[in-house]
Amino acid sequence: MFERLKQGYTVDLELMPPRIRYHETIRIGAEARYRHKKQSGGAGQFAEVGLRIEPVARDEGFPFTPSLVDQDVDRVFVPAVEQSVQTAAIERIHGGYRVTEVKINLFGGMIHPVDSKDIAFQIAGYLAFKEAFRPARPVLLEPIHELEIRVPEGFVGRVVGNISGRRGKILGRDVSGRLEVLRAQVPAAQRHHYPTVLRSLPGGRGLHAAKFSHSVDMPAELEKTIVAEYVAARAAGTARNHAHQSGAGAGGRADAGR
Repeated sequence: MFERLKQGYTVDLELMPPRIRYHETIRIGAEARYRHKKQSGGAGQFAEVGLRIEPVARDEGFPFTPSLVDQDVDRVFVPAVEQSVQTAAIERIHGGYRVTEVKINLFGGMIHPVDSKDIAFQIAGYLAFKEAFRPARPVLLEPIHELEIRVPEGFVGRVVGNISGRRGKILGRDVSGRLEVLRAQVPAAQRHHYPTVLRSLPGGRGLHAAKFSHSVDMPAELEKTIVAEYVAARAAGTARNHAHQSGAGAGGRADAGR
């Protein structure tokens, strides 16, 4: 199809790997305090924020709760801290992907009667979250897809071998008429070109359907590669676009999967 498009429409086309929606989370709890103080002649800025972060179960999102005592931080500044933490999570920290499944607790801080304002708490909250995140043993999560594969009986062995080669596993096997039905799980990044491969294995008679199943910790070596690519992109000043351009060496791009 790619060659027919090039020849039929006389245009240059570039094939890109699919974008995989990885996420970042943490393995252990950690906390940090950050004080933002700025004085430049006129009105200054002051805020101190103490954040505690903990991992939560899969699919619990990004809960934020304050547990302030006395008047450590005026409650009027709590939304500014929450907003700053959300911003830090979206902007990525560890490997270039959105942070999720982390519980954030605003447990303390300090205010100044004149210089404390929303912008100061946004800066302090943003940097406190990043400082807490790094020692919390961050990890990348990769999406796993569940496949239902239908092939003629004589080709099951080839399909099973191919699934194993894609870091997948077979969940079950059934029969539907003259076809064998396999249920399997495969990392989303490993599904690149899979429809074409599946059609070729049983002589054009293979079909499959896929859906998101869950996310798991990424294998250490793959994570190491992706993080190294992100660090290099950030050093080169291209980290903003890294999540949309990385993945050729890591098995996928940044927005497919879930």
